[in-house]
Amino acid sequence: MAFTNNIMIVRHKLLADLVRLWKNDQLVEKIDRLPIELSPRKSKPLGRCCVHKERAVWRYKTFPLMGLDMTDEHDEVTPLSDYARMALSRPEPDKENIMCVIDEACSSCVQINYEITNLCRGCVARSCYMNCPKDAIRFKKNGQAMIDHDTCISCGICHKSCPYHAIVYIPVPCEESCPVKAISKDENGTEYIDESKCIYCGKCMNACPFGAIFEISQTFDVLQRIRKGEKMVAIIAPSILGQFKTSIGQVYGAFKEIGFTDVIEVAEGAMSTTSNEAHELLEKLAEGQSFMTTSCCPSYIELVEKHIPGMKPYVSTTGSPMYYAARIAKEKHPDAKIVFVGPCVAKRKEVRRDEAVDYILTFEEVGSILDGLGIQLEQVQEFSVLHTSVREAHGFAQAGGVMGAVKAYLKEEAEKINAIQVSDINKKNIALLRACAKTGKAAGQFIEVMACEGGCITGPSTHNDIVSGRRQLAQELLKRKESYETMDR
Repeated sequence: MAFTNNIMIVRHKLLADLVRLWKNDQLVEKIDRLPIELSPRKSKPLGRCCVHKERAVWRYKTFPLMGLDMTDEHDEVTPLSDYARMALSRPEPDKENIMCVIDEACSSCVQINYEITNLCRGCVARSCYMNCPKDAIRFKKNGQAMIDHDTCISCGICHKSCPYHAIVYIPVPCEESCPVKAISKDENGTEYIDESKCIYCGKCMNACPFGAIFEISQTFDVLQRIRKGEKMVAIIAPSILGQFKTSIGQVYGAFKEIGFTDVIEVAEGAMSTTSNEAHELLEKLAEGQSFMTTSCCPSYIELVEKHIPGMKPYVSTTGSPMYYAARIAKEKHPDAKIVFVGPCVAKRKEVRRDEAVDYILTFEEVGSILDGLGIQLEQVQEFSVLHTSVREAHGFAQAGGVMGAVKAYLKEEAEKINAIQVSDINKKNIALLRACAKTGKAAGQFIEVMACEGGCITGPSTHNDIVSGRRQLAQELLKRKESYETMDR
């Protein structure tokens, strides 16, 4: 795995260790010792006050990896083994929330966003003092200003008024990364995710420098059912092509090694999305609608539902590739549980709305599972899927892929359609989409919207790093010979 920061290493190592214990039937028996083994007495933790704090953080980070969160702890002396037993014995995942914040880990960010530096000249104008609405500015004996953090409300007025730029803004990374202001501090100073606003883009999860934000994992729900002999079918997102540095046949073979009954490419479902969306686009334009957006990004759908309801008439009603792939899998294996595998946090929400999909694993989790189970990709026997999807369907993994697939499918009819893409749901692009919804006008007739800047291949829960993933995906797409360009509709 190409780690880009230490947080990824921590998440990967911890889940791999838990899976390793599960494999040896020792999860319940040995999990209580895991924090001690990860942070021995003589170790020097980086970023924590002491080894005991570090052990507490390790303890609580196991919660979301086992499908739990901080609300499951009612007594601090309850051993981890009790929670492991709970995770392995529950009939189904039961958490309402998609993400959670580990409060023990969320402890080192600033409580107030503004601080006065030694650049302060102690000027007579005292603009910061005169403009502060809460009288939070105090003065040292030398005349330099200081902020009373008990009174300050982080409004930033002093920052704007200082003529020497001596007052700096100190961001809270998770809050700054969230495009919809869904994360903020609670009364205890710990970050809290408001899921009535959250669009599950996952930006906060990888922005947090202390690794305090987690998805609620279903890893052990899936593994336990495989162990019990239940039929499990993996439907795997197109961006799998850019995740592991081996042949795709060996990657699919690894899923068989884990215990999945069958592997089906979501790219097969993407072909249904392409054809249905193409015909819907032509119908909407013929009816006089000025534009239509794609519908396959679940984070974008959450954005529309929660923040831009005026956009609903312009969003395609076509199902996502997962939607169609799940029904293909159900038809082929009616008695199996369907597990979607991809790079996306928001898919966890879409899965809950789709009765054909039972569980979800991310690429990041799959990498840890392979490590924990000791499966070496290079030694795995290849497995080939039965259905060959067109190159454009696999291209859904990258920004512009959906737009490109629809235009390739429409062939000559696409020449009169102006298509644009909005990749990366940030504050600027949200304002753009909100303006389109309000006016009913857009710069293009067909708009592809992706939450992640480079499309799914740059998703928050990928296994490979962004640069390597993009490069590998591009190389793999070149190998795909089947294309809409060479086939009749």
